[in-house]
Amino acid sequence: MKPKFLTFTIGLFLFSASFAQRGKVYDNLSFPSKILDMERKYAIYLPPDYDTSERSYPVLYLLHGSGDDQSGWVQFGEVLHIADKAICDATATPMIIVMPDADTGQRGYTNDAGGKWRYEDFFFEELMPYVENNYRIRKDKRYRAVAGLSMGGGGTFYYALHRPDLFSAACPLSASVGPLSREEVENYMQRRGMADASSEKKDEWFSTYSVLNMIENMPDDRKTAVRWYIDCGDDDFLYEGNSLVHIAMRKKEIPHEFRIRNGGHNWTYWRESLPEVLRFVSDGFHQH
Repeated sequence: MKPKFLTFTIGLFLFSASFAQRGKVYDNLSFPSKILDMERKYAIYLPPDYDTSERSYPVLYLLHGSGDDQSGWVQFGEVLHIADKAICDATATPMIIVMPDADTGQRGYTNDAGGKWRYEDFFFEELMPYVENNYRIRKDKRYRAVAGLSMGGGGTFYYALHRPDLFSAACPLSASVGPLSREEVENYMQRRGMADASSEKKDEWFSTYSVLNMIENMPDDRKTAVRWYIDCGDDDFLYEGNSLVHIAMRKKEIPHEFRIRNGGHNWTYWRESLPEVLRFVSDGFHQH
């Protein structure tokens, strides 16, 4: 029979070790944006050893869906628990996860057709430099990835296709892939408050934000620039667009992982997706 003191000591050690493995999440941070002319909120996950080390970390930009904000992945996606567990189990490398708000002012990750609301420009010109200069983040492409769900899955496609020089991996989940044809642009413009855009501006917006169009026109030298992991449920209403993107990528011989699992367009599905996203991006962060 173990002495009570020894049992207590072992228990205290296990408790302390467990406690030490927890990362931190801040979900209501902000900084000023000149491009959007307002304070912009973001959430951030810092890995368990961030406060006790001096190292710099890879970064994952994790984008929320329509109707959520920067706290979506924290509150509903359980990013703290899932990331801590993945790092503790060594299925993911310690990383910083940045979750920006794309719900304030105008919803979405795109620039608008008239150039009055430039969220994408804000993301690349202000958000990324701000967080990568204020946290110990490795700034090489190899150590930077982007992922997101639904509207944020669309943002993941847009950003990695527009700037393959910046991201080593991209993981769109249940993605809204933009208008599937030029004819669908009118509906997109109506929903996003851009119905009065000129025909020329609508053509330009379609060229910029139709994922299918971008894939079909991708230069050969960009085909392997980004590692792709695409995931969508078999009961998801966005299944068609994701499947068409997969087919287009196959035809263009663009390497990618494509997963169809049982499930719909909901947080239950995305919480199950996140550990695989962390594993996939970590595989690129590692040296082989």
